Formats: sequence, C-alpha cells, structure tokens
Amino acid sequence: MFRRSFVALAFAALLTAPAAAPGQVTIRVASYNTANDVSGNTKTLSFYDGSAGGSAGSAANTTYFDISTATVANVLTQIDTYSGGTGSSVVGGKVQLNASSAAALTIGGSGLAKLGLTAGTTAASTPAGAGLTGQILTVGSTGGGVATNITFGTGAGQISTLTDLNTALAANNLQASINTTGQIALTTTNDAASQNIGLIGGSATNAGNLFAGASGSVATADPGSQTTRANLVAQYNQVIDNIKNTAQDSSFNGVNLLNGDSLSLTFNETGKSKLKISGVNFDPAGLGLSTLVSGTDFIDNASTNKVLTSLTNASTALRSQSSALGSNLSIVQIRQDFSKNLINVLQTGSSNLTLADTNEEAANSQALSTRQSIAVSALALANQSQQSVLQLLR
Repeated sequence: MFRRSFVALAFAALLTAPAAAPGQVTIRVASYNTANDVSGNTKTLSFYDGSAGGSAGSAANTTYFDISTATVANVLTQIDTYSGGTGSSVVGGKVQLNASSAAALTIGGSGLAKLGLTAGTTAASTPAGAGLTGQILTVGSTGGGVATNITFGTGAGQISTLTDLNTALAANNLQASINTTGQIALTTTNDAASQNIGLIGGSATNAGNLFAGASGSVATADPGSQTTRANLVAQYNQVIDNIKNTAQDSSFNGVNLLNGDSLSLTFNETGKSKLKISGVNFDPAGLGLSTLVSGTDFIDNASTNKVLTSLTNASTALRSQSSALGSNLSIVQIRQDFSKNLINVLQTGSSNLTLADTNEEAANSQALSTRQSIAVSALALANQSQQSVLQLLR
C-alpha cells in the first residue's frame, strides 16, 4: 500500500475566469509514465471561451477546454489521466490534485496567476509499509463468543474494509472503529460490555506491525448505567417475592395445587369414578427463577438475556400448567352438571310417586262420599220395598 501525494490549489473559479484566447491560460502537468504517455512528456491544459469566439488549438500534448461548457470535474479527470493519479476533487473550496504515489506532481504555466494558482512541485511519494496486507489477527473468545481468526488483504475470504472486519468480529461480541488518527480500536459490544477482550495474537501483533503489543483493557463499569440496572434488580426481586407469596397463599380447604399438593375427586357413590389432579411447585424455585444480585446480574445485555430466557421458560411452564388445570376444570364442571341433572330427575320421580294433587284428591273424596250416600239411600229404599211386600202377606 502507498501514500498518495497531493497538492492543495487555492482557487475557487477555475472555469469562470475571464475570456481568454487559446493558450493564454494554461496548466502544465508533468506526465506520469503510464500507458497514457510512456515518454513522460509534459502535458498542457489550455482554456478558451467558445462563447466569445475562442476556439481550440492543435498543439501536441495539449487538451483544450471551452470554459463556457466544461466543468471542474472534466478538468480534474484530465489532470488525473496525465498525472497517473485518482480522485482529484474540490475540498473546502480548494482543488486537491492526487498524483500517482510513484511520481512527483509538477504544475506551472503562463496563466496560473489569472487563476489564483501558484506553480509548484510535490515530492515523490515513498511506498508505505505493507500495512496489514497478509497479516493474521487472532482474538480469543470474548464473552462466550466465537474466537476470531482473520487474514487482512483483498483476496477471497480476507478482510480489506472496516465493514468486513466488523462482520468477522460480530460472532465474538466485538466491533471495530477507526479514530481520527487512523488507529483501529476493538471494543466489546453491548451484549458483552462487562467482559474483557480475549487474548490478541497473530502475526499482526509482531514487533513493527500495526497491532504490535496490542492487548485489551479491563472492562470498566459506567456508574450511571449500573445504578439504573441496580434499581431494576431491586424491582425484579420484589416481583420474585410476590410470586412466592402468591404461590403459598393459593390454597383452598387445605389443598394448595401450586405448592405440590394433590386433589382427588370422586364422582359416584361406589367410588369407581375418580379424578386425581396432581399439583406442582410453582414458587420461584419451581419456576427456575431466583433473586438477582446487584453488580453481578443485569450488568450487560448477555446477563440480562439469561434472565429473560429464565422468564420465558417460566412463562411457558405456567401456560402449560394452566392448560392442564383448565382441562381438569372442564371435566369437573361436566360431571357437576351431570350430577345436578341426575338429582333433578330423581327428585321429580320421587315427587311424582309421593306427592298428590290436593284438588284431584278432594274431588275423588267428594265423589266417593256421594257414591256412598247414594248406596245407603238405595239400600234404605230396597228395605222399605221389602217391608211393604211383607205387609201385604200378613
């Protein structure tokens, strides 16, 4: 990898200069030995104003620009072509010319003063060190993450950008950033904020290399955030105590199905139809929950996620047991409804057998009394008739 040389040219109106004839305003750039010009001849950029009647010339090694139609980007692109550089642009109101890293950049010409430019030459750049190309960086497991083993470079599977580096570090609970001085910094993610970075090694840490002597610092707690997390721990512990008290108080007639007791129900007089409901221990310990310790729990996302996992498991267990108790309740309610209906049927039958209709029975009694009176009267008449016959025979 190489450093690029550059020249900052302080002019703001390169293409808005007064009208000029061809060749009157020129910029000359010492050509870089590239396929564009293997001889390294000096190249000339010449400006004219086509709207004022100017026209392009035909001088060798010269590119002509009509300032009435050309753009700054056109000019900078041509300068890059001549100098072997890339990315020349306007930065902060100044034109920055990036020459090839292997050659100096020389600028001059008869019209520089009109453009507010100063002739000058940059020193040829010298190659920088190989940097991270081909170097290997290893980082031990951090916060239970996957140990990192990466190779820097542009080849397949190698790391050449900050995005690639962060992708490789993500599984190890790490992230990378570049500060204003160009240094690469590795920090733990929020999930492992309380963890120390694993052992750093590899050829990139050898003497003279960019990660030489690099090691992770000890994780430091943030007082403000830890105070907030400590308050959350206290609130969580209060909820745990409430769960414990609720489980202990959930008894009826001496049976507590949330404290491990069992309930046996008999549905008929012979005792052959039964239902046994098994209780569970659903105090915090039975749900897999425990009180937390300030400064140990909730100190980062990883420890918080462990508690969330326990809460999720406890919630799942509660839903499962609620479903089981609901099924048993349905059975009891069905048998209860059946028993009530059976009782009603038996009571109706008993009533039909033992209870009388008073109006009907009164009518029957009156009818019987009437029949008896008629019978007595009939007998009396019959006796009178017999007595009359006897009197005739006397």
